[in-house]
Amino acid sequence: MDLKKSPEALSRHLKKIILTAIAFFIAVPLFANGQQPAQKDEIILEKFSNDTEKSGLPKGWKPFEFPKKPKHTEYTIQKEGDNYFLKAESNEAASAVYKEVKWDLKEFPILKWRWKVEGVLKKGDERKKEGDDYAARVYVVFEYEPEKTPSLEKIKYRFLETVYGMKPPGNAINYIWANKLPKDETVNNPFTEKVMMIAIESGTENAGKWIDEERNIYDDYKKLFRDEPPKVTGIILMTDTDNTKEKVTAYYDDISFRKHPAARAESVSISSPKNLY
Repeated sequence: MDLKKSPEALSRHLKKIILTAIAFFIAVPLFANGQQPAQKDEIILEKFSNDTEKSGLPKGWKPFEFPKKPKHTEYTIQKEGDNYFLKAESNEAASAVYKEVKWDLKEFPILKWRWKVEGVLKKGDERKKEGDDYAARVYVVFEYEPEKTPSLEKIKYRFLETVYGMKPPGNAINYIWANKLPKDETVNNPFTEKVMMIAIESGTENAGKWIDEERNIYDDYKKLFRDEPPKVTGIILMTDTDNTKEKVTAYYDDISFRKHPAARAESVSISSPKNLY
């Protein structure tokens, strides 16, 4: 219909534009951290692609480097077939990549991802500082709660924010591909009681295979910290070998939050990258 000849059509057209604009500005804050609109019961946090920052890291991800560590883990986007994923290579090195998110676990309590390692660390020992290295680990960082934090810890957090440029984190759950710790066992990180570690995989039995994982973060937090979990504020991926002075390669892909556990296949092991889309 010719809008110039129909005032009613013009009115409907303008109304559509206004409603579309309102919907856009309402939606933008919800997905400003790289999250995607919900599709059924799942929200994609990261599926990786060739869309990268100038640093070569995935779009929306930042490096987390330790000032006293001379060598940093190398993180690069790789492609196999139609699928992109993150590759981490560490040679006596330590660093991580992180993405800021704001997530309410009451609505989306399940974290889902997949990963692969080429091996584990012979000198790695989850209970000792000198053995605190892992082929692959996924940190879930929770909102800082100053009202529950001792004064000394508050000082440490202010130092962290000043030196690293990150907002002070609260507690964290570290899902690890363990070296020696049996699968499903939990221990404190040897450096801090604020981080609890869960062995999701262990040893070399599944090395070289892509493994699908999912965890109920809400339930894990309540069990580990005996408290109601605050909001999730960040996801950190880390491969490091600075303490053991070893070399290892790992891969990460397809990170998402879900309302409910995914339907389980007969085997969680897959031999080649799988695109969720």
